[in-house]
Amino acid sequence: MFQLDDQFLQDIGLAELPEEQRKPFLQHVYDQLEYRVGVRLSEGMSDAQLEEFEAIIDKKPEVVDAWVAQYAPAYQSDELFTKIQTASGLATEDPLVKSEYAATKWLEVNRPDYRDVVAKTLEELKQEIIQNRDAILGTAPAAQ
Repeated sequence: MFQLDDQFLQDIGLAELPEEQRKPFLQHVYDQLEYRVGVRLSEGMSDAQLEEFEAIIDKKPEVVDAWVAQYAPAYQSDELFTKIQTASGLATEDPLVKSEYAATKWLEVNRPDYRDVVAKTLEELKQEIIQNRDAILGTAPAAQ
């Protein structure tokens, strides 16, 4: 899993980014990554799949419950569910945990390559940022 944090900024050459710009910049990177991954993952999906996933992402309980009942009835014993619950710090029976699990599991079932798509998209985004580092920092380009 990746982290959008100070180490990420260092890795892309933006360790000098002023403190007050770090959080907004990282949020922008996250938003861009989410958007681009969403576009790529939606390619080749049917309208029904997209609607189902959107309802799961929107945490509609009836859709989440129906999907989990059909595709992962023993979800509470799934290692993925345990990881999500532990990371969230929420109770096992909290509907937010079940919704997050359903979204992740849905991707595993319908787009088993989603982790690769995220990794590839993140790498492309990193390269874009590196290429525009001087503009982002407001500095003159380094001599080649």
